[in-house]
Amino acid sequence: QVQLVESGGGLVQAGGSLRLSCTAPGRIFSRSSMAWFRQAPGKDREIVASISRSVRNTWYADSVKGRFTISRDNAKNAMILQMNSLNTEDTAVYYCAADVNAILTAPPHTRDSEFDYWGHGTQVTVSS
Repeated sequence: QVQLVESGGGLVQAGGSLRLSCTAPGRIFSRSSMAWFRQAPGKDREIVASISRSVRNTWYADSVKGRFTISRDNAKNAMILQMNSLNTEDTAVYYCAADVNAILTAPPHTRDSEFDYWGHGTQVTVSS
């Protein structure tokens, strides 16, 4: 069973920052475009950001553009989400996801149905 593991969630005041990490087995990470999704209470899961295998292409939801940065370290099989200027609307469980066999230079996918493996999530709570 493939295991994606998120870490770095927690409680932060509005305006603060958090850094989320996601690790995956190398055999999966090297073949995958990756993404962060989130789900707030009572809401559908939504994509936050995604990054291609080659690192060249990234995508961000409008709600996080300019505040969040997605990156990946292919040597460490890790993906990072740097979240700055957090607000209460960012409160959610954050999930990482892997889209296996993604084309190296293709833009990353953005629909959750296109991702094959998921982590269990990490809670991010932003207080006002």
